Amino acid sequence: MGTPDPNSSWLSDSDLAEVRRRMPILYVEAVPVRVDGMGVVTNVGVLLRANAQGEISRTLVSGRVMYGETLRDALFRHLEKDLGALAFPQLPLSPVPFSVAEYFPIPGLSAYLDERQHAVSLAYVVPVTGTLEPRSDALELTWMTPAEASSPSIHAEMEGGRGTLLRAALASVGVLG
Repeated sequence: MGTPDPNSSWLSDSDLAEVRRRMPILYVEAVPVRVDGMGVVTNVGVLLRANAQGEISRTLVSGRVMYGETLRDALFRHLEKDLGALAFPQLPLSPVPFSVAEYFPIPGLSAYLDERQHAVSLAYVVPVTGTLEPRSDALELTWMTPAEASSPSIHAEMEGGRGTLLRAALASVGVLG
């Protein structure tokens, strides 16, 4: 008998595909921001990614919550995975998100679309203070002013309705441009 898998909360690709066909999956999403000394958002970080088809789009930090993982741990893991180990995120004191986004594989059921699955995402605005070195499938992180980040052109470049979520994030911290 072998050693038990220490990361047994991960599903194989085929198991994940089967679960995605049968039930919603829980995600966390984060909008990385820089704030001034008064806590006002001065810059918003938006990721540039390439999908499996080679298409380039803008998106937010996002990922699944694993079985037995706290929301804070999931947020931290995905922020570090996408932004690098030196991002130094300032996680919220409360696990209450600014929004809950429900993604459907069928267009028109909500503002959010994920062709792979029905997913529920808890969304947070997270200040980061360190040096960011995007990793994983992120090509780069672009810092923008809140006005730039809420522009129609950025909204149009974001996948799955995340432009709508980004605008909601900016509204939740009082800087919708």
